[in-house]
Amino acid sequence: MPGLTNATVFEVFAIWGVLFIAFLGLGYALLLRSQIMKKDKGTPQMQEVWTAIRTGADTYLVRQLKTILPLIFVLTGVLFFSVYIIPPTEEALLRFKGFNPDMVRLIVGIGRALAFVMGACFSLMVGQFGMRMAVEGNVRVASASRRSFAEALQIAYRTGTITGMLTDGLGLLGGSIIFIIFGIASPDVLLGFGFGGTLLALFMRVGGGIYTKAADVGADLVGKVEKNIPEDDPRNAAVVADLVGDNVGDCAGMAADIFESYEVTIVSGLILGLALVGITHELKWIVFPLLVRGIGVLSSIIGTYLVKGKKGNERGDALSSINRGFYASAAISVVSFLFLAHFYMREWRAFFSVGAGILLAIVIDEITKYFTHTHHAPVKEIAGASRTGAATLILRGLSIGFESAAWQFVVIALTILAAVVIYWGQPVIFVLYGVAMTGIGMLTLTGNNVAMDSFGPIADNANGIGEMTHMEPKARQIMADLDAVGNTTKAITKGVAIGSAVIAAVSLFGSFLADVTKVQMQMGLAENLRLLSTGIRVSEPMVFIGMLLGGAVPCLFSSLTINSVARAAALIVHEVRRQFHIPGLMEGKVKPDYKQAVDICTISAQKELISLALIAVLSPILIGMVLNVEALGGFLAGVILSGQLLAVFMSTAGGAWDNAKKTIEDGLYGGKGSDAHKASVVGDTVGDPLKDTSGPALNPMIKVINLVSLLAAPIIINHHKTDAGVIVAIVVCSVLIFGAILYSKHGRLSFTKYKKEEL
Repeated sequence: MPGLTNATVFEVFAIWGVLFIAFLGLGYALLLRSQIMKKDKGTPQMQEVWTAIRTGADTYLVRQLKTILPLIFVLTGVLFFSVYIIPPTEEALLRFKGFNPDMVRLIVGIGRALAFVMGACFSLMVGQFGMRMAVEGNVRVASASRRSFAEALQIAYRTGTITGMLTDGLGLLGGSIIFIIFGIASPDVLLGFGFGGTLLALFMRVGGGIYTKAADVGADLVGKVEKNIPEDDPRNAAVVADLVGDNVGDCAGMAADIFESYEVTIVSGLILGLALVGITHELKWIVFPLLVRGIGVLSSIIGTYLVKGKKGNERGDALSSINRGFYASAAISVVSFLFLAHFYMREWRAFFSVGAGILLAIVIDEITKYFTHTHHAPVKEIAGASRTGAATLILRGLSIGFESAAWQFVVIALTILAAVVIYWGQPVIFVLYGVAMTGIGMLTLTGNNVAMDSFGPIADNANGIGEMTHMEPKARQIMADLDAVGNTTKAITKGVAIGSAVIAAVSLFGSFLADVTKVQMQMGLAENLRLLSTGIRVSEPMVFIGMLLGGAVPCLFSSLTINSVARAAALIVHEVRRQFHIPGLMEGKVKPDYKQAVDICTISAQKELISLALIAVLSPILIGMVLNVEALGGFLAGVILSGQLLAVFMSTAGGAWDNAKKTIEDGLYGGKGSDAHKASVVGDTVGDPLKDTSGPALNPMIKVINLVSLLAAPIIINHHKTDAGVIVAIVVCSVLIFGAILYSKHGRLSFTKYKKEEL
C-alpha cells in the first residue's frame, strides 16, 4: 500500500476492509431510505402541514449554504497556501520520496485543501440529508400512528438511523480514503478534513440553534402564556417555524456536531499514533483506530436493526427497545475489541482504552438521564419550585445545571486518569494516545447515538402534525408517548455530544503538544526544551494569560448566541401578537401567515454565522502570534475547561426546565393553564437557548479552535512576532475579531411590519 511500506498483509487487507465497511454503512442508509419512502403520508390535511414544514426547512438550508460558501472558498485557498509557509514534514518527504520539496508541498497542499472541502461537504451532507429524511419521516410516523404503535416507532427510529449511518459511513469513508492515499503523511491532510467538518458543524449548530429557539421561545411566550392555547395550535403563527426549527436544530445541527467529533477523534488518534510509530516502528498504532471505527459501524448496523416495537402503546416499550439496540451494539463492539486487542495489538492496553470510552458514554448517559428525566428527583424538585413562581423555579434549575457539570467533570477526569493508569510508566505520548482511543471508543456507537437523537424531533414533528390536523385520540396518544421518549433520547445524546467534544478536544490538545514538539525537533531545539518535555507551564505569566483568555472565549460566545436568540425571539413575539389581532384568526376562520415567522427565523439565524465563525477561527491565531506557542497551549486549556463547564451546565439546566414543564403539563400542580404551568413555561423559555443553542454550539467551537491551533502552530514557531507579515496579520485578526463582536452584539434586524423603535 502506498506510504505504508512495512505494512503486513493483514494490515493492508484490514484497511481496505474498513473502506468496504464505510460503503456498507452508506448502503444500509440507502436501504432504510427506500423502506421509509414506501410508507404513506396520510391525509391531505397532514400533507399540507408537512409541505409547509418541508418548504421552511428547504428555504433555511438554501439560504445557509449561500451564506457560508464564500468563507469556505476563502479558507480552501488559505489551507492550500498554508503548506508553503513551513518546510514539508519528514513523513511527507518519506511518503513522496523521489519528489523535490516543492512538489511535495504542492501535493500536500492540494490534498489538505481537497480534504477540507470533502470534510465540509460530508458534514453538510450528514446535516442536510439527515434533516430532509427527518422531514420525510415525520408525516409517515403520524400516519402510521393511526395503525399501530410498533409501526410508528419503527419508522421514527429507522428514519433517524439513516442520519446515524450517514455519519458513520461518511466519517469512515473520508478518513480511510485519505489514509490509503497519503499513508504516514495522512495527518498533514486529515487536519484539513477535520477542520472542514468542524467548521460546517459550527455553522449548522449556531444557525440551527438560533432558528429553532427563536421560534420556540416566541411561540411559547405568546401562545401558552398570553393566549393559553396548546403548544402546536394551528392558530399560532410561529408553530410551523417551531416545527421546522426542530429539524434544523436537533437533526441537522446535532448530526453535524457528532460527525465532526467522529472526524476529530480519528484525526487526533492518527496524529498521536504516528508519533508512536516513530518510537516503536509498528504500524498498529495507526491501523487500530481505523479498525475500531469499522467494527463500530458493523455493530451499529446490527443494533439499530434490532429496534422494533411490540403491540400496545406503552412509552416504556419504546425506550426499552431503543436501549436494547444500543446495548446490543455495545456488547458486539466490546467482544470484537477484545479479540482485536489480543490477536492484533497483542496487548490489553488498547482494549482497556476503547473500553473506557464505551463505559464513559454509558456513564454520561446515566448522569444526563438522572438530571433531566422526569422520573428522577432533580426534575421533580424543579417542578415543585414552580408553585412559588418562575424565579424559584429558575434558581432551582441553575443549581441542577451546576451540579451536573461538577459530576461530569469528575467522570471525565477519572477517564483521563484511567488513561494514565493504563499506560503507567510509559512516556506521556502513550497516555495522550490512550485518551484519543477513549474518544474513539466513546463514539463507537455513533450510529446508535445519532439515531436516538434524530428520533426525538421526528416524533416531536409527528405529534405537532397530529395536533394541527386534529387526529383521533388513539393516534395522538401514540405520538405523545413517542414524543416523551424522544425528549429523553435527545437529552441523553446531548450529554454524549458534550462528553465526546471534551474528550476530542483533549485528544487534539495532545496532538498539539506532539505536533509542536515535532516541529521543534526539526528546528534542532534541545529535547529538554521541547513542549512534550516542558509541558504547558501555568506558572509562566504569558501562559497563564493565554489560559485566562481561553476561558473568556466560551463566555463571550455564549453571550453572543443567547443575545441572538433573544433578539430574534422578540421579533417572533411581535409577529405572533400582530397576527392574533387578525379578525377571525382566534375563531379558526382565518389561517395565520406561517411564512412570515419562518422568514424571520431564517434571516435571524444566518445573520450571526460568519461573525461567530471568525471569532473561533481567528482568536487562536491572534493569541499564538502575540503571546507565543506555549501560551497558545494555555489558551486551549482555558477554552476546553470553560467550554466544558458552560456546555454541560447550560444543556442540563435547559433540559431539566423543559421536562419540569412537561410534568406539569401532564397534570401536576394544576396542569396546563395553572400558575405553576406559566412559571414552568418561563423557565423553559429561559432554558431553550441554553440547551439548544449556546450549550451545543460550544462543542464545535472548542474543536474549531483546537484544529486552527494545530494548523497554525508550526507557522507560529517558524516566524517571529516582529516580522512585518506577522505584525500585519496581528492587526488584521484584531480588527476582524472586534468587528465581529460589535456586529454580533449590536446588529439589528428590521422588518417592514414593525417600526424601528419596536425592534
